[in-house]
Amino acid sequence: MSLQVEKLEKNMAKLTIEVSAEELEKAIEGAYQKNKKSISIPGFRKGKAPRQLVEKMYGKEIFYEDAANALIPEAYEKALDESEEEIVSSPKIEVTQIEAGKPFIFTAEVALKPDVKLGKYKGVKIDKMETEVTEEEVTAEIDKERERNARNINVTDRPVKDGDMTVIDFEGFVDGVAFEGGKGENYPLTIGSGAFIPGFEEQLIGVEIGKEVDVNVTFPEDYQAEELKGKAAVFKCTVKEIKEKELPELDDEFASEVSEFETLAEYKEDVKKNLAEKKEKEAKAAKEDAVIEAIINDSDMEIPEAMIATQQRQTVDDFAQRIQMQGLSMDQYFQFTGTNYEMLLGQVRPQAEKRIKSRLVLEAVVEKEKIEVSEEEYVTETERMAEVYQMEAEKVREMLGEKEKKQVMKDLAIQKAVDFIVENAKEK
Repeated sequence: MSLQVEKLEKNMAKLTIEVSAEELEKAIEGAYQKNKKSISIPGFRKGKAPRQLVEKMYGKEIFYEDAANALIPEAYEKALDESEEEIVSSPKIEVTQIEAGKPFIFTAEVALKPDVKLGKYKGVKIDKMETEVTEEEVTAEIDKERERNARNINVTDRPVKDGDMTVIDFEGFVDGVAFEGGKGENYPLTIGSGAFIPGFEEQLIGVEIGKEVDVNVTFPEDYQAEELKGKAAVFKCTVKEIKEKELPELDDEFASEVSEFETLAEYKEDVKKNLAEKKEKEAKAAKEDAVIEAIINDSDMEIPEAMIATQQRQTVDDFAQRIQMQGLSMDQYFQFTGTNYEMLLGQVRPQAEKRIKSRLVLEAVVEKEKIEVSEEEYVTETERMAEVYQMEAEKVREMLGEKEKKQVMKDLAIQKAVDFIVENAKEK
């Protein structure tokens, strides 16, 4: 295999990769062996027709596509190893010569890692991150737990009030005529939830069980049903049930039921401690983001479009894997959200660009500060990975090839760069 690299504009390059005629012949023979069982030639049983006869009948090109598909991945990988350029995108492949007896030649247009003109990265000024936990926040967190442990009790001695959970029957009319989709029976509705159109739920406040009431509303101009947009309507409603939440008393008994603590005071202290840890973690992440954003804004780089497109696809692929783990296919996601693959690519573009810029400036910091990762740090990281995957650390290291090891060490260097710029940042 031979390789030629031609630099193009905007951090792009064209790799011209040549594979020997002998390797092409092997690939063509492999394609014949793979496909011969499905080829019919008069006078021969399937799979028994000689290759020369098949090529004579269907043309020599019959096996070229499969041969090319077999050769390109391995040849491209070898070209990547041989090239001194740092390639940062998926290749755009074009076959320029494929003919039996001649070398197989194809090109791969790729993006190269752009140079970064690093701006100020030490002493970056950022806003102070607040981490103090207030009593109001502790109370709000405990109230959430009380809500989760609340009982729903039936109410029969009073009318509907805000916040009640009701069950209603309703039927809607426009100009005295019932409209399609405007009727419901035994419909659960929490007053104040905003589940119905504006003005509907408020008019049920004060209504007693079993009493019918006319609810007058006007459909919004942007309502989904075309025939109802902006129309005045009357809903005849009957409240059938009223329920309200009964929150548990805030005492030692409640604390012992929802936590490992026996007293309310101990429980409150633990809630405060957990909130503080959460705030510290969020503040650390926010500080990292703010410092990196400031460095990006003060740096200069020209990112190839192909690099962004590759990161967009990777981001969407990662998202697809996550939702598949939750039992949802991408087709189902697109159906539920009314989107498609191209729309999703557009949605993730800002995220993809930010990820690329962040990585590039951090790699520039690694280089500028000559940040290195020791073998001991690599071993420690594989031990952490082993805990996550519940494996032996030695097994993890065995599974990681030289290329994967380099990537792990590169990622560790990036994290050290993050720590470095945050330690050197100054809060306003």
